[in-house]
Amino acid sequence: MQKIKNIAVIAHVDHGKTTLVDELLQQSGTFAAHQQVEERAMDSDAIEKERGITILSKNTAITYGDHKINIIDTPGHADFGGEVERVLKMVDGVLMLVDAQEGAMPQTKFVLKKAVELGLIPVVVINKIDKDGADPERVLDEMFDLLVALDANEEQLDFPVLYAAARDGYAKWEMEDENKDMTPLFEAILEKVPYPQGSPDNDTQAQVFTLDSDNFVGRIGITRIFNGKVKKGDEYLLVKACGTKSKSRISKLIGFKGLERIEIQEAEAGDIVAIAGFNDIDVGDSVCDPVNPVALDPMHVEEPTLSVIMSVNDGPLAGTEGKHVTSNKIRDRLEKEMETNIAMRMEPTGDAAFKVSGRGELQIGILAENMRREGFEFLLARPEVVVKEEDGVKMEPFEHLVVDVPEEFQGVAIEKLGKRKAEMTSLNPMPDGTVRLEFEIPARGLIGFRNEFLTDTKGEGIMNHSYLEYRPYSGTVESRTPGALVSMDNGEAVAFSIFNLQARGIMFINPQDKVYSGMVIGESARPGDLDVNPLKGKQLTNMRTSGADDAIKLVPPRPITLESAMEWIEDDELIEITPISVRIRKRSLDPVVRKRLARDKKNADK
Repeated sequence: MQKIKNIAVIAHVDHGKTTLVDELLQQSGTFAAHQQVEERAMDSDAIEKERGITILSKNTAITYGDHKINIIDTPGHADFGGEVERVLKMVDGVLMLVDAQEGAMPQTKFVLKKAVELGLIPVVVINKIDKDGADPERVLDEMFDLLVALDANEEQLDFPVLYAAARDGYAKWEMEDENKDMTPLFEAILEKVPYPQGSPDNDTQAQVFTLDSDNFVGRIGITRIFNGKVKKGDEYLLVKACGTKSKSRISKLIGFKGLERIEIQEAEAGDIVAIAGFNDIDVGDSVCDPVNPVALDPMHVEEPTLSVIMSVNDGPLAGTEGKHVTSNKIRDRLEKEMETNIAMRMEPTGDAAFKVSGRGELQIGILAENMRREGFEFLLARPEVVVKEEDGVKMEPFEHLVVDVPEEFQGVAIEKLGKRKAEMTSLNPMPDGTVRLEFEIPARGLIGFRNEFLTDTKGEGIMNHSYLEYRPYSGTVESRTPGALVSMDNGEAVAFSIFNLQARGIMFINPQDKVYSGMVIGESARPGDLDVNPLKGKQLTNMRTSGADDAIKLVPPRPITLESAMEWIEDDELIEITPISVRIRKRSLDPVVRKRLARDKKNADK
């Protein structure tokens, strides 16, 4: 029987998880010496490579001595917490990475809490010890205090600690030790991570934690075998989370080695493999012995906290840039997403619209970005928090927010967050001259805050947040102050007109961009919306002027990205997303209807 260790690499965003996995792959001899491997090899998705973040959990396997080590690389963003939750149920130990300068951050607490609840002993790796502001001793104390706060048991509090610089390819037990290679980390995994429970002689029990697909074999379930054996060609019983059962044969059994997938004939308890042959296999399903089936507990992840309405584009430019524009196509694509993403929900709301719920703006934004790249065209409304009712009390999600700002900006950060119903819980000066502020804030208060925060701190502020809990509703939260500049005509924007409108606010469009009545073309310098005409050209006359006309000088427009649009829009606005463009428009394109709705809202607020 092969000796197996199953570990997950968990950490806050950008603390070096994927770089560490790269080094483990490299130094275990998984890649041949001549093999060219790109940086962050585990980030295979196009958006992951562009942004330098991990979105989907991915697994790999390395051989070290006589051991096979299955490693799962997890995302660090709070929005993808669902990915981390389901992965932790599949492993026997975790590598808890923490930045030697930043220390314990919101997502560190979130992932560590999940690991502690599942009884996993963390191997703490204090990474980036080569940074100028590194303070490993402080970070170690923070981690210990955090584990105490999370009610960790004696065994978990006695956690092993290593010091590493993953980018330079070394880890060590003590700071004084020589910088060599990753051998101490391999030793820690072999010594400190327990072997999988379960026996190959028992009845088969396996659970699916990620889905993949192949054009030839169909749906593939990446599965952890808890008991028994799994053989290619044998018949097994698939027990779904809802309780329905179906029999099927395994047509293909795939093992992992580095970035390769290898066809195998058999796998035993403790291993992580991919299986094909079950057409309706889903995340959380159990693969069991057909004679004596014992299903595993279905996976439960925390509920979504943010929702957004996605609908068919009904604007004047609908269907001119996208390939998939109908509600049936959008529905099929969203249903496909829900199959693999257990942290998201989708429900039709009638009128060719769908309510999509997730953990945060980034998660919904990534889905929308993937869809537009696939040729979809649709409308997105302003994100809203998912509100619950408990014992007649209205409840809303709260977030734990950590803000790092230079000292001179701490006043403005505290003031702005105070207006958004944030309560400060701590203020700590940091060694690098910044101040770390911690808040508890309604999730609503964070919608649209990031851009404002970056402007206020001149781009130097860093904010991180993670889900805390549901609390009683905290009243209205301040939203965007400036109004919108709204086009009153259809056609192509003219440079002369844009030049004259620059004094009214910040423009979002360039000359010759297509605009239509009701489309938002800029941000007004004043509160309240303003209808403007971006199509007005210069009147030509046959009169000769004594001097040459003044040259038109255009200020570059503010680029509208999907994320910035989601943060900027209000309740009466929508984002029009196509494979080519991201536009902002009013929900109602008719100016008369807009004025009437605005008047009714004003009267209702009185």
